[in-house]
Amino acid sequence: MIKVSKLVKAYGDNVVLNGIDFHVAENEVVSLIGPSGSGKSTLLRCLNGLEELNGGHVVIDGDDLANKDLDINKFREHVGMVFQSFNLFPHLTVMENITLAPLTLKKANKAEAQATAFELLDKVGLRDKADAYPKSLSGGQKQRIAIARALAMNPDILLFDEPTSALDPEMVGEVLQVMQDLANSHGMTMVVVTHEMGFAREVCDRVVFMADGKIVEQGKPCEIFDNPQNERTQDFLSKVL
Repeated sequence: MIKVSKLVKAYGDNVVLNGIDFHVAENEVVSLIGPSGSGKSTLLRCLNGLEELNGGHVVIDGDDLANKDLDINKFREHVGMVFQSFNLFPHLTVMENITLAPLTLKKANKAEAQATAFELLDKVGLRDKADAYPKSLSGGQKQRIAIARALAMNPDILLFDEPTSALDPEMVGEVLQVMQDLANSHGMTMVVVTHEMGFAREVCDRVVFMADGKIVEQGKPCEIFDNPQNERTQDFLSKVL
């Protein structure tokens, strides 16, 4: 589903991603963990074309982001993104936030788009908030709405960039629960940048540890958490577990 080869991303002299090779299979849930500044979020942003590549290839479902003729908007219809700061439109209701992209890009009719939105609101447990504006919602509710909005385009892949890092601790669980339900029941292909080690251990099929712009170690959660091989991984996990 996702194939990254020799990916390089730099800002001036600062090389943030240095020759990344990375793949994700269909229906696989992969978490990216590692210290701040290791390149996790930049890698995620490269996967949906938010960052221009300085070298290498990102191929998603057969489409290569290095191809200058690629229709990026068409491409993004297949790749949903959930940001740490929600990125909801404050002047639109919850219903309008969720139906905006399907109505604008997919040319769904209003009745279909709203029916789908209600299904998604049921899924994230917030049907009663359809007419609310984002400012009246808690952080956890905003993030669940953001997930519903990403799902409204029926993407093949969902990317999560630290989806719980802006939340109060008591709201983290409700968002992780929605993500876990998606992973378990909908066979979504998901890549999750997260500091929630419990989620990475329990929900993900594979854990990728990054440091200094490189993938240092990866494997099944039990391998990474219980028996890390690399000294850098061992050092990181000793501080966060």
